[in-house]
Amino acid sequence: MSSMWHGCLADTDYFEMRSSAGHDYGIWVTTPPGYDRTTTRAPAVYVLDGNWAVGMTAPLIVTQMDPMQRIKPYIQVSVGYAGAEAQDWDRLRNRDFVPPGEPVAKELIDAVETGFRAGARTREEADAYLAELRDTHADAFLGFLTAELHPRIERDYGTAASGHGLFGYSYGGLFGLYAWLSGTPLFENVGAGSPGVIAEDSQIFAQLDGRGDGPRAGKLHVTINDRELLGDLAVYQSLARNAATVLHRLTARGESVTSDILRETHVTGLQASFLSYLRICRSL
Repeated sequence: MSSMWHGCLADTDYFEMRSSAGHDYGIWVTTPPGYDRTTTRAPAVYVLDGNWAVGMTAPLIVTQMDPMQRIKPYIQVSVGYAGAEAQDWDRLRNRDFVPPGEPVAKELIDAVETGFRAGARTREEADAYLAELRDTHADAFLGFLTAELHPRIERDYGTAASGHGLFGYSYGGLFGLYAWLSGTPLFENVGAGSPGVIAEDSQIFAQLDGRGDGPRAGKLHVTINDRELLGDLAVYQSLARNAATVLHRLTARGESVTSDILRETHVTGLQASFLSYLRICRSL
């Protein structure tokens, strides 16, 4: 374990890994309390946005010990950015989580410009954020997770042969939808929290149109925050409205999809969304 992380998160190892595309990722691996990798094999749950999410989600692995609602054993693999790239995680995620060819919605551009005028980003940072959205590679990142990272986790932690999951929030939730609709066999359940389907002509709808008639294997759980839908920020209103449209279309097709409305904002909803995913997709 890196000395930087020693003692910060219980039962957590940290390592860094360079993808075949040349990108550096930070990986936190959190095992259940008392987990013995020589005798026990648990599936992995991959959690995106590790630089932001690991502190709010990894400690929830203790839910596996909750006597009132038991959660199936899992190993949490939080995936973030490492080295010099770690400070730019909020724009690099655009490159990795957003499907190729995804339109950049006007509502999002307006929100970034509002953030610039309010001092949340410099002009350079705002331009770099939008630039990442014009050259997106969720397909390459999905390949990294399944073909590069998972074999290492499987080897080093002795994971189960099946039952693996994926959880993402915001653009991570958009990636969750993309991975689920792509039919990736590794992930048997996917949590898509407040998925960033901001554009009405999102690639997610193109995926839906090209899927054919039959439902697919694997469970999808989507959460939406009520304050996004009912608030006055256009970017979040579009996100919630389009996510609801995706849900309606999947439900009409008989897909294995569940949903939950949370009393949260977009910023505060991550942990509640992850808990909702655990309760619905991973309870005993």
